[in-house]
Amino acid sequence: MPGSPHGPVPADLTARVDACFDPSGPLATRLPGFEVRAAQREMARVVAGTLQDGGIALVEAGTGTGKTLAYLVPAILSGLRVLVSTGTKNLQEQIAEKDLPLLAQIVDRPFTATVMKGRANYLCLHRFRRLQEGALPRQQALGLAPSTHHIDERVLLPIIERWAAETETGDRAELTDLPDDLPLWDEICATAENCPGTTCAEYADCFLTRMRQRAAESDLVIVNHHLLCADAAVRQSEFGAVIPDRDVAIVDEAHQLEDVITQYFGVVVSSYRLEELEHDVNRAMEPWPDSGRRESIRRMAALVQHRARSFFDALRPARASGEERVRVTPDSLVDVQEAGETLLGVLDGLQASLQLLKDAPTPEAAAVRPAVLDELLGLAGRTETIRRDLAFLLKASDPDFVFFLEVRGRGVFLRAAPIDVSRIARERIFDLFSGVVLTSATLAVDGSFRYVKERLGIGQAVERRLASEFDYRRQAILYLPRRMPSPRDPAFADAVASECLEILRRSEGRAFVLFTSYAVLRRVEPVLRSALPYPVLVQGEAPRSALIARFRGTPNAVLLATSSFWQGVDVVGEQLSCVVIDKLPFASPTDPVTAARMEALQAQGRDPFSEYQVPLAILTLLQGLGRLIRHRTDRGVLAILDPRLRTMGYGRRFLASLPPAPLVHDPDAIRRFLFEVPGGAEAAPRA
Repeated sequence: MPGSPHGPVPADLTARVDACFDPSGPLATRLPGFEVRAAQREMARVVAGTLQDGGIALVEAGTGTGKTLAYLVPAILSGLRVLVSTGTKNLQEQIAEKDLPLLAQIVDRPFTATVMKGRANYLCLHRFRRLQEGALPRQQALGLAPSTHHIDERVLLPIIERWAAETETGDRAELTDLPDDLPLWDEICATAENCPGTTCAEYADCFLTRMRQRAAESDLVIVNHHLLCADAAVRQSEFGAVIPDRDVAIVDEAHQLEDVITQYFGVVVSSYRLEELEHDVNRAMEPWPDSGRRESIRRMAALVQHRARSFFDALRPARASGEERVRVTPDSLVDVQEAGETLLGVLDGLQASLQLLKDAPTPEAAAVRPAVLDELLGLAGRTETIRRDLAFLLKASDPDFVFFLEVRGRGVFLRAAPIDVSRIARERIFDLFSGVVLTSATLAVDGSFRYVKERLGIGQAVERRLASEFDYRRQAILYLPRRMPSPRDPAFADAVASECLEILRRSEGRAFVLFTSYAVLRRVEPVLRSALPYPVLVQGEAPRSALIARFRGTPNAVLLATSSFWQGVDVVGEQLSCVVIDKLPFASPTDPVTAARMEALQAQGRDPFSEYQVPLAILTLLQGLGRLIRHRTDRGVLAILDPRLRTMGYGRRFLASLPPAPLVHDPDAIRRFLFEVPGGAEAAPRA
């Protein structure tokens, strides 16, 4: 339910907001380098109107609009308690560290703000104290051989200890030198599975407790979509709300919302989840005095892990296709039912054994701290949750879900995902607020918001598409090669490599080459490495943030990447002068979630390709191409190598959705555009 406003919304809110963006207003006069932008000013008016009148607003505003200020200024001036949800933690930090401090000096209204992230971003004092007291690290607890990570932990633990004594937030983002994949952090972060809750001895000093208290008292709360959806998923459970009630919500990068809702309202049991359960039971039992009870529980945890391995091994025949994600049905799970039922039985046994520590206490229980007993009772609840999830997945019969098996690395995941999230979005998120603004650079398809409204269950809404602040006719060209084989042709990957060489030689590197699959990337990579005189960076060589930093700092670099680099990457200036996309990013019709959603539309007598796959691919393509022009002074080349833009009827829908950059087919036009007279490329204008 929306909370009560701090006070009435000013009747002249829209006028006040508009005055802020006036050429003689406080933003223009107090913010160095501020430029009055018509689209930004119009967006601010729409946001103000929604905060004042309620309802839902959809605002598509391209890169360069200044969306963040356009919604923060009305949010601050409204006097309402506002939730801002962003697509990434990086944008959260930009708002908190850059935008809000600026506005605090400019906007004539005091305000407070709190950033909230997912639990795993914060240090858990309870687990950290346990580690300092000598609890076993993960590798030893699991019986694994020591790894090089142990050396890292010995070096980094003193750094974390000094930071823990000084930090006010416990946010790992403050540890800028901490490796992204450090196993030690998994041992000491504030996961829900290991949280004793209000019974924890560290509860009063807990960083999560403090964060929630600050957020409850703040005018603005800044979250990301993952936390927004995680909160929505647990609000009606025993855990209750994480995010404090707010009056209105502003959802930035709203095109990502359907995918995140799908993730958080699904069900999953994985090999990792069972491994971690055994590890955490063993660690929690470490302070328990030597006794038959302690050894019995440890043996039961080991048996759970043994049966889990047998279960996931039994799933292997379903993975025979080699696909990363394979749909499963009750029939396809028949052969694993026995292994699954056995695993359910030993989970029941472990849960009962842990619960007995409370229900039938022994003298040994008096020898451990209450926090240890609380942690073990929490593990009993966690075991029961895994058992319940596994029982649901083994039935694979709920018609509202699609069930599938996923393999990533050495991990195996049995999953269920909601097929239609529209009701979830409406009832569990939007209905909690009196007003909601959803904004992104990519929300409309074919000039309409119909697609996103249907996917997110939005009925009546204020709709605005704002013209880009960029002059694409002057700042960019669109290159389409005259001849390319079909993406289904075995020769396609070699043709992509050849075209990339032609393009990148003329752009002198300085490019992202974005692929829709690893298979084509792997075919193209050795060709470019051997033939180009420029540094070639490849996704997977280093963490994403490190690769982007390396690209920014390496003259003439070329970055080869797949889907995770299509969004949220910002490189301003001539260092990124070309974006090449190998083919139209259609979601695979063999993907379980995609297939189930297409089947649902087909059952309604609709065309799933035209109404689902094409709109989704258009929005994804626009996100990829959006990496190129990030500033009014940027110039660059958009190159799409998929011939279906010209040969298939639906190609016209893609072309009509692209920025209005002039079209070229001659690769030499790329060099002329980038290095000779601006506008010198012989380009054909597009309607």
